[in-house]
Amino acid sequence: MARRVRGYDSQRLAAMTVMEECRFVERHQRCQEAARRSTAHLFDGVPMNWMTRWASPFPLFVERAEGSSVTCLDGHRHSDFCLGDTGAMAGHSPRATVAAVRAQLDRGLTHMLPSEDGPWVAEELARRFGLRYWQVAMTASDANRFALRLARHITRRPKILVFNWCYHGSVAETIATLSGGVPCSRPGSCGPAIDPSCTTKVVEFNDVAALRRALLPRDVACVLAEPALTNIGIVLPEEGFHDALRAITRETGTLLILDETHTICAGAGGCTRAWSLEPDMVTIGKPIGGGIPCAAYGIHEKLEPRIRQDWDYHAADVGGVGGTLAGNALQLAAMRATLADVLTEESYAQTVPLATRFCRGVQEIIDDLRLSWVVKQLGCRAEYWPASPAPVNGGEAAAAEDSALDRFLHLFALNRGVLLTPFHNMALMAPSTTAGDVDRHTEVLREATTLLYG
Repeated sequence: MARRVRGYDSQRLAAMTVMEECRFVERHQRCQEAARRSTAHLFDGVPMNWMTRWASPFPLFVERAEGSSVTCLDGHRHSDFCLGDTGAMAGHSPRATVAAVRAQLDRGLTHMLPSEDGPWVAEELARRFGLRYWQVAMTASDANRFALRLARHITRRPKILVFNWCYHGSVAETIATLSGGVPCSRPGSCGPAIDPSCTTKVVEFNDVAALRRALLPRDVACVLAEPALTNIGIVLPEEGFHDALRAITRETGTLLILDETHTICAGAGGCTRAWSLEPDMVTIGKPIGGGIPCAAYGIHEKLEPRIRQDWDYHAADVGGVGGTLAGNALQLAAMRATLADVLTEESYAQTVPLATRFCRGVQEIIDDLRLSWVVKQLGCRAEYWPASPAPVNGGEAAAAEDSALDRFLHLFALNRGVLLTPFHNMALMAPSTTAGDVDRHTEVLREATTLLYG
């Protein structure tokens, strides 16, 4: 049967959203009171502004998070597919990580001196990603900042290149998009220091010709890229794209930095290992500490002499690379336990099939209702959004967003015990996620779409 594009009645969607808002308020009186108290001294009533992005009239206030579930102050348990937007991809409070952290608490948290966990963590990251040297940071944003500084130091070039609608944390140079083919600040960018076109070139993902044109002037120090876009929906590389990316960067003397913070969902060594990629540097954060703030960046051994050239180690503490708490003992204990016992090959053998099951359930709904939607999978990560055919770059993915529809779907699911990532329809599978969790999401999504489209 031929698929036909089906829309929905916007007035019906709005009315259904109001009904779900009322249901949420009725079921979450204690969360509502906590939200009311929070507005007195927390800006926007939350400790971090992104926490306002949930579809609900006010956010859930969590009483307990464990494994792949969160329980709010009102006692409602939710199957958690957000998992802290990848920060808890290993699950909430994995036992091995908690045990290591508890043991380290009595031995010191931070002292600006190395511990024996450091060499183990670096050896394991080198084994997984194929880069010899590693350094530790507090966040993936910091790791990306430091990698960009090193790239500029090595190449003596002023600019960087990112892909349109990329996400690399709060790094100023990367909060850019395209307007009429010209780099500009991304909508919502807060207080940009300078016009991004002064520092950054932006091209569409999968556009090899545009990439080549941008790099030919040889003024770009590095390309900073996720192996697949993840924060605008999963946009996978087309066949041959990574080969071309690596060939063009080498041809033009441009360094290649791969940000695996989200794409470690593809496997224990991220896409770098799964797809046999050959970056000059790798950055990674969030999940490798099991929820303890941490990040790391890896450096190919061929870059070592170029980094040391003209490097004044006496000025290292004010050189823009580092941080007093970076590499602290608690971080390294958490990273060692998480890499050794949680984010293992065995856990991916369990979580990746669950993501496949998730996608299969969504695809059945798409087919049954003949929706013009797509669902994509990257390892243990899955995502769906209203677009057909599937977007091949960030610009197409951004244009396909439907914020009103997303809000309804998220709120409908939240009221039925399913928590999705608030920014988009992304779902992650933790080692503790069950087939029952996945099937419950399928049931809820079918109910919502049938009500809206049926």
